[in-house]
Amino acid sequence: MSSLRIKLDENLAQSHATLLQEAGYEADSVFAEGLSGTSDESLWEQVVDEERLFITLDLDFSDVRRFPPGSHPGILLLRPQSGSLGSVSSVLERVLLEYELEELRGCLVVADELHTRIRRPHDSG
Repeated sequence: MSSLRIKLDENLAQSHATLLQEAGYEADSVFAEGLSGTSDESLWEQVVDEERLFITLDLDFSDVRRFPPGSHPGILLLRPQSGSLGSVSSVLERVLLEYELEELRGCLVVADELHTRIRRPHDSG
C-alpha cells in the first residue's frame, strides 16, 4: 500500500475513492468524513494539516498564485468533458495508469481525458 494519503473533494463520488483504494492508496472523501459544505478555506487547512493529495473538480483550486507548487501536499484537478460519473472516472483511471500519484506530491496537476499538465515546485512562473 502506498504511503500517499488522498482526500477527495465532495464533488467526487465514493466510487472514485474505491478506485483509488483498489490502486493501493489510502483515500478518504470529504463526504465520507462528514465535511460536506465546509468552506474551501477550512477544507484546505485540513488537507494541508493531514498532508493529503487533494483531488477535486473545483476550478477554485487551479490558481497557481493561490496554491503555488511546493506550498502544499499536491492538488489533482480533474477536468472531464462532462461531470458524469463515467467521465470523471475515465480521467482518474487514465492518470492512475500514467503516474504513480507519489510523483504528484507538491504539484498542481490538471488532467483531462487526453492530457495531464503538471506544475512542479521547481517550475518557474
